[in-house]
Amino acid sequence: MKQITAIIKPFKLEEVREALGDVGVSGLTVTEVKGFGRQKGHTELYRGAEYVVDFLPKVKVEVVVKNADVERCIEAIVKAAKTGKIGDGKIFVTSVDQVVRIRTGETDEAAI
Repeated sequence: MKQITAIIKPFKLEEVREALGDVGVSGLTVTEVKGFGRQKGHTELYRGAEYVVDFLPKVKVEVVVKNADVERCIEAIVKAAKTGKIGDGKIFVTSVDQVVRIRTGETDEAAI
């Protein structure tokens, strides 16, 4: 099993959720986060004063899927989240050793 963590622009969340649903993902976790990458934030003007926004608002989407489903999920996320502009985000894939569904005690793939 693998955990796919995608950091995306907030306005792309619904498109990503729908794309993952279309490839069979039944559950996901969403967290509002802030961060920056290569762009190092940006400068904005507010009431005539210029200030630097260091941390940009992003959304973190996390799903755990079977190994066979990883590539389809990554393709779905990229297709849904891509704008072609800087700051589209990143996808991280990590191994998951064990999953336990608390309510039933099911483990691993049965618990996904």
